[in-house]
Amino acid sequence: MSTRLLIQNGTILTFGAPCRVLEGQALLVEDGRVARIAPREAMPGPFDRVIDAGGRVVMPGLVNAHMHFYSTLVRGLGKMAPSANFQEVLDHLWWRLDRQLSLDDVEMSAQVVLLDAIRKGTTTLVDHHASPHAITGSLDRIASAVKGSGLRSCLCYEVSDRDGEAIATEGLEENARFARRCNREGDPQLRALFGLHAAFTLSDATLDRAALLGQDLGIGFHVHVAEAASDVAANLQRYGLTPTARLRAHGILGERSIAAHAVHVTEADIDLLAASDTFVAHNPQSNLNNAVGIADLIRLSARGVRVGLGTDAMTVHMLEEVRVALWAQHLRQEHPSCGFMEVANTLFVRNPELATRLWGFPIGTLQEGAAADLILVDYHPPTPLNGDTVLGHLIFGLSQATVDTTICAGRVLMEGKRLAIDVDEAALAARSRELARKLWDRF
Repeated sequence: MSTRLLIQNGTILTFGAPCRVLEGQALLVEDGRVARIAPREAMPGPFDRVIDAGGRVVMPGLVNAHMHFYSTLVRGLGKMAPSANFQEVLDHLWWRLDRQLSLDDVEMSAQVVLLDAIRKGTTTLVDHHASPHAITGSLDRIASAVKGSGLRSCLCYEVSDRDGEAIATEGLEENARFARRCNREGDPQLRALFGLHAAFTLSDATLDRAALLGQDLGIGFHVHVAEAASDVAANLQRYGLTPTARLRAHGILGERSIAAHAVHVTEADIDLLAASDTFVAHNPQSNLNNAVGIADLIRLSARGVRVGLGTDAMTVHMLEEVRVALWAQHLRQEHPSCGFMEVANTLFVRNPELATRLWGFPIGTLQEGAAADLILVDYHPPTPLNGDTVLGHLIFGLSQATVDTTICAGRVLMEGKRLAIDVDEAALAARSRELARKLWDRF
């Protein structure tokens, strides 16, 4: 039986290119998709439910193109030694942390951050996971958290040779096993990519094994690329190729793949990314925090590379991330009036394109036939809001507003700023603190 949800009395932002502003329109949801956008009087009932937007902005749920759920339980941890460069950040913090994660930690990390994503209006997240001593079943545990949240997520396991051949093999097998599950079940909440850490921690043999498995499964790859200058230097020294060129030589790049960061790419690398139609996920807050540099969005975009926006676990608030991306690009270019459209397009055009490509149906835009992933935001514009001004309102105004209602696949996950899913937040937080204390002791 069809379920009909009507949302009325809101200002609809469609995203996409161009991002349209629709006044006096209602939005009809049927069975998890946007069935129609039209004046209210043109859509007769009955409806199973009507939501009055009350003048709020109605816009697509946001997409995060690069995330690490597993980092959640590190919040507040201060036990690591100071780091002078990116390699030391990995050695002192992240590689020490991921080696101590249990499967319970993995699932809890995802549960906690997914609730925050609901509150911030992020309904689709592309995750990149690592837990080298708790690999087998880790993606199922994350998937369980995703299912419970009602959100969408594309998952993978981060294969690396840094912990030895046996652990690398287990990571390869976990990716393949979960991808087969996704192919078999066709669950609209879940998708899979083949995860790889970065070229500097991967041997040629492991890259070849991953490429063969990924190609057989028909999925792309999710890998860190040229995040720091040290990644480039290590690959040039050992293999005579940049990370981008080396990944291309092993068949890792392509239209279904994500290259996270791409801060230190050469002109030739950019040509390879553009020619292979590889998606680049820019993560400005993380790059600034780790002092690795700022990707040149203007150059990448001008050369035809599709650049979207991730957070690398610094936040799940995508409108916060896009603001930082703009300030960072001004600093990168030493020009306070450049990069506005390139930055805006990462979140409002490219991320929906990525989600649509991964899921196989329209996600991240409000149009007939698209996924009914949408949010209602408390925002009453103090200046004209129209097609010419909408991106300015998104970055300078809506980014500071509060999400009131979050809907994914037509299911209301939060309404009136209160979660509508079956979860005891206080009990979950208490259990998370208990696991975190034990994790910190092991750390």
